[in-house]
Amino acid sequence: MRGMTLQQTIPLWQGVFHLTYVTNTGAAFSLFSQQGVGLKWVSLLATVGLVVLGLRAQGLHPWEKVGFGLILAGAAGNGIDRFLYGYVIDFLDFRLIRFPVFNIADVCINLGLICLLIYLWQQRR
Repeated sequence: MRGMTLQQTIPLWQGVFHLTYVTNTGAAFSLFSQQGVGLKWVSLLATVGLVVLGLRAQGLHPWEKVGFGLILAGAAGNGIDRFLYGYVIDFLDFRLIRFPVFNIADVCINLGLICLLIYLWQQRR
């Protein structure tokens, strides 16, 4: 996969779940792997923006607080990798469903988005 470099894999459950050390210069699923330098600034902007939102916003619903907090954690985690190494370190490898290797920061971002979608869905009801 372009933008990802396989380093090492340790099967925890052979053929189902492995810990696989992968470096990823791109975003999700190695998208924008040629813009590695720009992605670190996007991560920084997202992190600063979410911190400012957290400090200034009042009256946020609990789903919004959790959602924005999880997205902040994921953006900061991936951003730290990008600034320190120039790439993100991915390691969660679900081979049973042939899903791209990802990390805990990616999980946080996706759970945060789910929380915000739940909030929006509740608001429409």
